Amino acid sequence: MPFTTSLIRRGILGTAATFVLAIPALAGDITVHDPYALSSGAMAKAGAAFMQITNEGPEDDRLIDVRSDIAKMTELHTHEIDAQGVARMMKVEEGFVIPAGGMHSLERGGDHVMFMGLTQGLEQGDSVAVTLVFEKAGEMVIDVPVDLARKPGGGMKMQHKTDN
Repeated sequence: MPFTTSLIRRGILGTAATFVLAIPALAGDITVHDPYALSSGAMAKAGAAFMQITNEGPEDDRLIDVRSDIAKMTELHTHEIDAQGVARMMKVEEGFVIPAGGMHSLERGGDHVMFMGLTQGLEQGDSVAVTLVFEKAGEMVIDVPVDLARKPGGGMKMQHKTDN
């Protein structure tokens, strides 16, 4: 009998955790959908986080900074392709505009959160705390699940991307 009760309790807690992770993070008119983080392996020195950020407000906002304790440096990055066709990552000092009534995707091959000098490994199923700093909405702390198995384009990707 105790064994059955334990299994039922675990099932209820697992279901509750799934629903909590499915609820988007919210700060003012800004919501974050489908965040995930990854690295190239347990010994990697760098990692990245991706998500969709929606602004339901009447004015543009801007993601101006990002912080996390899992790395020595956490920055907003993008990819740029040089004249020789080589892609390189670079810090985006001005941040990313989140348009009024629109969204901005942080995704592989584009804009993203970069973790450099990881202070801990990113392991499948873990969750990392990330603070997003918006110009108008202020700070938003989100839990970003580590999903090392996620393929590009996977997850609950939205169909619309706002051009900046």
